[in-house]
Amino acid sequence: MQEQNVKKSQLHHLTIDQRKTISVSGVESVNAFSPSRIALTLTDGTKLFIAGVDLKITAFSKESGDFQAVGGILGASYGGKGFVAKIFK
Repeated sequence: MQEQNVKKSQLHHLTIDQRKTISVSGVESVNAFSPSRIALTLTDGTKLFIAGVDLKITAFSKESGDFQAVGGILGASYGGKGFVAKIFK
């Protein structure tokens, strides 16, 4: 039973609505933010990078792991630790 709970807590969902809103569940932390890039860490340790124009974080709950941002969403990608340092020079 405990193993099942761990797996469920490591799940995440990503939804981009008409390239204007992005919603992500399973977010552990917001690592970096600028109007053109957002770096997140998911509950399983995976890094998620969001690229866009005029990005604004509209909601983030560390307790529930829910995150939302608005702006011109250009894309989202998964990456390693070194990538954050490159995009936020």
